[in-house]
Amino acid sequence: MKVLVAIKRVIDPYVKIRVKSDGSGVEQNNVKMAMNPFCEIAVEEAVRLKEAGIVSEIVVMSAGEAVCQEQLRTALALGADRAIHVDAPASIEPLNVAKIIHAVMNTESPELVLLGKQSIDSDNNQVAQMLAGLAHLPQGTFASNLKISDGHAEVVREVDGGLETLKLKLPAVISTDLRLNEPRYASLPNIMKAKQKLMAVMTLEDLSVTLSPHHEVLEVIAPPARKGGIKVSSVSELVDKLKHEAKVIS
Repeated sequence: MKVLVAIKRVIDPYVKIRVKSDGSGVEQNNVKMAMNPFCEIAVEEAVRLKEAGIVSEIVVMSAGEAVCQEQLRTALALGADRAIHVDAPASIEPLNVAKIIHAVMNTESPELVLLGKQSIDSDNNQVAQMLAGLAHLPQGTFASNLKISDGHAEVVREVDGGLETLKLKLPAVISTDLRLNEPRYASLPNIMKAKQKLMAVMTLEDLSVTLSPHHEVLEVIAPPARKGGIKVSSVSELVDKLKHEAKVIS
């Protein structure tokens, strides 16, 4: 069984975000970048399925500028067999990302598509659902447990009321949640081996994909600085401030 895993290059989650002075976006120059944490979970799950003898090949892909090949090499070092870099603009809307992944699916014909439930930069949580719609495939989002057997995927997903278990007929699209697994670290020998693994570069023209903008970012504003707290001398003073200044009680 072949698995396609889509990953995204994002600012390292431990880096403090800075907004550009002109308000056009978030500063990325000279900023440490990393694989989106939810995408790491998707790669780890694919590797575990291969180690269990369920998956025969892991293909990892990413769409963006040439720099995203760094994260693809990381995925190869974690256990993916080969990578596909789709040369595209750095910032792509979720629907356009779904179209690109769908086009790669048509060329690769995977039995399973894994991707993170959302990216930590735009936080849209839309690509998996849009991809399943475009491909007319069953979907299991927010997966916290996954079992593959007899041409079906059993997905335990996290919902507002608790846990929901779905049984999906493969091929299917599954997005990964935090509690699905704990990603491993790439060992030095595997990092060296990853340099020799195949990485194909495709263009949007190769995939017959046309990107259509649907929204425009007008301005990005940093949240206001948090004000320091104050001490009150009595409960009555606290209630008064909550009622008349904070206006959180009546």
